Amino acid sequence: MADFKEPITLAVTGASGAQYGLRLLELLVAAEHQVYLLISKAAQMVIATETNVELPSHGNKLEAALAERYRATDGQIRVFAKEEWTAPVASGSNAPRAMVICPCSTGTLSAVARGGCDNLIERAADVMLKERRQLILVPREAPYSTIHLQNMLTLSQMGAVILPASPGFYHQPQSVDDMVDFVVARILDQLQVEQTLVPRWGAGR
Repeated sequence: MADFKEPITLAVTGASGAQYGLRLLELLVAAEHQVYLLISKAAQMVIATETNVELPSHGNKLEAALAERYRATDGQIRVFAKEEWTAPVASGSNAPRAMVICPCSTGTLSAVARGGCDNLIERAADVMLKERRQLILVPREAPYSTIHLQNMLTLSQMGAVILPASPGFYHQPQSVDDMVDFVVARILDQLQVEQTLVPRWGAGR
């Protein structure tokens, strides 16, 4: 097996904004990180609705399809089912240093904030919090209710990073892809993964 950089968990849930998660996956693979991928059933429906990406639902076939699409090395993308409790992400003894939920549905946000562990995404996030490791949530909703904001505050107080999918415009985006890259660039910065997607504020002055 290839010698990958440290693994990072990426969970894709059923919020709108599947493009953010897929683009992040692409760039983590390009940066030679191993990716532990968790995709909810709702996320698969959203991907089919919002993109032209056709993905099989079965884990092994899904791994193969994503590896081919993003030119991943064998074993670089590992897909785990929602109740695969033997996955590394389910235990603090073998969990990676960082996890990103992108996009993060408000249902997942709520479950993580209250310590729910009803599926592997929730359990993996709970492990990040209890082990004091990096957890980044990328909610995509508008407007936010008071409950949403309270859940974000709760998670922020526990050390999680709340990074809403709110693209900026100072880089004068020319396409939807440019707007997606703005958000993904901020996620990569948080992960300390080198990126040159978007010019940095004040650069070149």
